[in-house]
Amino acid sequence: MSSRIPLPYSPKILELFRNPKNLGPMKDATIQATAGSPACGDMISLYLKIKRENNKDIIEKATFESYGCAANIATASILTEMIKGKTLEEAWKISWKDLANQLGGLPAIKFHCSILAVGAFKRAVRAYYNKIKEHPSWLPKDLTREEKQTYEEEELIEKFYKKNE
Repeated sequence: MSSRIPLPYSPKILELFRNPKNLGPMKDATIQATAGSPACGDMISLYLKIKRENNKDIIEKATFESYGCAANIATASILTEMIKGKTLEEAWKISWKDLANQLGGLPAIKFHCSILAVGAFKRAVRAYYNKIKEHPSWLPKDLTREEKQTYEEEELIEKFYKKNE
């Protein structure tokens, strides 16, 4: 007999877990970024195909690979749907709460999945601008809260597993 209580996932989370959108690596990606830790089991690799049009960087295509739970897969999937066709500046404004709301809510214990998805996206954006040696005025010089939370989670997991080896 299991003592585990099933998490209250929304129908949207379950649908995207069973049938994720934009799943898989992208061979011709402009940029790729990963967030998470294999130690805890939640990782997201995000691939972006970006085209420059009229001095704007537009997300032409977005795909992901996810190693983790239903919430991790669903948040990465909904993120790729939400950012496609947007400029990097428009997509930058998407928060982990926006992802959770689009999914019909997340159990509190799974908020970190939406933070990782946004963290991977923001890493990809920063990597893209580092690669092309530009820094648009809208891109903050300091890390956002979600970026900091992603780094903190990764560091904590690494410390925990090193301590328990």
